[in-house]
Amino acid sequence: MSETDQKNDLVTCDACPVLCRIREGRSGACDRYANMEGRLTRLDPVVFARRAAGEGCEMVPFLGDSDWDGRLLRDGSTFLTGIGAGTTYPDYKPAPFIVSTEIEGVDTITVVTEGIFSYCGIKVKMDTDRYVGPETAAVRVDGEQIGHVTTAEYGSQMLSLGGVRHLTGGSKKEGRITCSSMLSLLNREAVRMTVDGGAELVVEAGRPPVVNGKGEERMRVGCGSATIGIFARQWRSHVDEVIVVDDHITGVLTEHQAGRFLDMPPSGIRVRGRRSTPGRYFQVAEPGLGWGGTNVDDPLAIIERIDPKVAWPGMRLLFVSTTGEHSAWFVLDGDLVPREAEPPEPIRIVTDRIAENCEPALCSVIFMAGAGGSLRAGVTENPVRLTRSVRELRARVTSGGAPVHVWPGGGITYMVDVTEMPENSFGHVPTPALVAPIEFTLSRKDYEALGGHMDHVRALEDVAPGTERRKLLEWSRSRAWPLRSREP
Repeated sequence: MSETDQKNDLVTCDACPVLCRIREGRSGACDRYANMEGRLTRLDPVVFARRAAGEGCEMVPFLGDSDWDGRLLRDGSTFLTGIGAGTTYPDYKPAPFIVSTEIEGVDTITVVTEGIFSYCGIKVKMDTDRYVGPETAAVRVDGEQIGHVTTAEYGSQMLSLGGVRHLTGGSKKEGRITCSSMLSLLNREAVRMTVDGGAELVVEAGRPPVVNGKGEERMRVGCGSATIGIFARQWRSHVDEVIVVDDHITGVLTEHQAGRFLDMPPSGIRVRGRRSTPGRYFQVAEPGLGWGGTNVDDPLAIIERIDPKVAWPGMRLLFVSTTGEHSAWFVLDGDLVPREAEPPEPIRIVTDRIAENCEPALCSVIFMAGAGGSLRAGVTENPVRLTRSVRELRARVTSGGAPVHVWPGGGITYMVDVTEMPENSFGHVPTPALVAPIEFTLSRKDYEALGGHMDHVRALEDVAPGTERRKLLEWSRSRAWPLRSREP
């Protein structure tokens, strides 16, 4: 601290490139560090996870020295996460915590830090067939683009949000709104966003998506063709034709292989769209918020023609969507005109069964970041050895104790489901960038071999009592334990 800072009771924070000068009793721009009696102090507690003693235990946090003296119950039962640990910035410093513990007789090192990530983004999976917007369309919050719509997956719409170009490559406002929106999503808060040429969305991790004000309830059981295959036998004796309306693949029972194997006669009904293979049609309508993710409100609109040489009066026709949310029963009159009627009980049972077989609709929020950069210097003086150690499965990577998926190829690019992490695991710095916990766990022998900072290793028992601010979480056994032994 300079003489000027001393006179003005200022502390310069070096936890990120902003270098806030903080007056006593105030916090910096990120609200993570403060000047407490002339000392730079991390405000958030360091989070320790303790393995739950019994099955089905919930994660219950509690604070304060009087509640926990820091002693371990047994080897490998307590894990120090990166949440609240602090960072290695300006990068040459060893990680804030490098701790050792014994796991099943193996001396193990865990390197614990918070990474400052400009190169990071979010992948959002929304379980819905409803149309959210054209692929690659801009996703906006408060008018600023924070990402785009990406390729839809089976029963889900997908968004790609954040990334370095939105954080740093646009205007200052774009970067600020991108950062704040990402932070809210990662900390499991609801964010309202709009899609150019599409819908208004509300996304919240672990909650159903809301599309144009309507909350989704079910993820489809399958595409129209798959729905035909699953339920064909249950329809056979009660209906003459079934059309499962789907924006992607609409299924027609009597043309489908399932109907043919069941010896169902042709119905003479031809639906609109492009015929792919027997009983499977593409592009029967435009995408939308109606039946099966199409813009159809009246299912009869997708019928192109009814062949009078094949169809017959009294023919029974069922339209149904891939979630069972929409269904309609028709009987052809003497002029072969479909007339809506009440469906018989066996048909209602199968329609209800479609709905029963749909998974609950949820939003999944996956954090994706590149940890192959400077934070590795907090682990070792030779960073490429850490990367190789991760590739060789010698070093396990976790984020807030949660398991991650490490992408193949160069660097350490990982993804983590935020609902597997403790709540409020993420922070930010106003560069702008996201702050996320990350831990590397490996044997002492392997840590020495990669050139780790051995002179900074401390026993976990020595770390816990000396940590002024700490939080202990009971870690449910339903979650993967970060110190689990590897399968042979």
